[in-house]
Amino acid sequence: MARILVVDDEIGIRELLSEILYDEGHTVELAENASQARASRLRIRPDLVLLDIWMPDTDGVTLLKEWGSQGLLDMPVIMMSGHATIDTAVEATRIGAIDFLEKPITLQRLLKTVQAGLARSRMPIIKSSLGIPPGTVAAAPQAVVEAPPSQPEEAPAPENVDNSLLGGISLDQPLREARDEFERVYFEYHLARENHSMTRVSEKTGLERTHLYRKLKQLGIESRKRGSA
Repeated sequence: MARILVVDDEIGIRELLSEILYDEGHTVELAENASQARASRLRIRPDLVLLDIWMPDTDGVTLLKEWGSQGLLDMPVIMMSGHATIDTAVEATRIGAIDFLEKPITLQRLLKTVQAGLARSRMPIIKSSLGIPPGTVAAAPQAVVEAPPSQPEEAPAPENVDNSLLGGISLDQPLREARDEFERVYFEYHLARENHSMTRVSEKTGLERTHLYRKLKQLGIESRKRGSA
C-alpha cells in the first residue's frame, strides 16, 4: 500500500482517480492546485505524485521545477494532461518526471503506470538495505539473494501481536475485509474525538469533506451520527 498525492484542478478527475487508487488499497491525498500540493508535500512525503500540467495558479511543469530546485523531488512524479504537446512531455521528463499520462486516462494505463512508479519509488529503500549508495547500479541479484530452502518450513505464529490494539479485527480474513473493519474503527474514533465535526475530522484524516462523506457512507457509518460543522 502507498500514499499517493493527486494534483488536478478538476474535481471530477480528482475524485475518479481517488476512488480507483483507494480501491487498489492506497491512501490518497488530494490537491486542486499547486498551493495545496506544496502544503501536502511539506506535510508528508508521498510515495508517488500524479501531477496535472495545466492548472490555474501554477502549472505542473513549473511546480516540478520548483520541487527539483528545493530538493523535494525525491518521489516519482507522473505528469497528466489532455492538451500537452510532445515538447511539454519531454521537458517534464527531463526535469524529473518519470512518465506521462494523456487524458482521458484508461484504467489499465493508470494502474500499470502507478505500479511501475511505485516500484521505482522503493528502489532507494532496497539499495539502502543492501548497503548500496544512492545512484549506484546494484550488482546482480544472485550475489545478495539467498537460495530458498529445499523444504518449505511453516513460520511460527507471532507471539507479540496484541489484538487489543486492533479493535478485535481478525488478521485471518482477506485484506480488503480487514481494511474496511480497520477504517470503520478509525473513522468512528475520530468522529467521537472531534464531536462529529466533519471539518475537524477532515483535517485530522487528510480527506476532503466530499471524499470523507463518501467514505463514511461506504463504510456504513450512519449519517445521522455525523455533525454538520
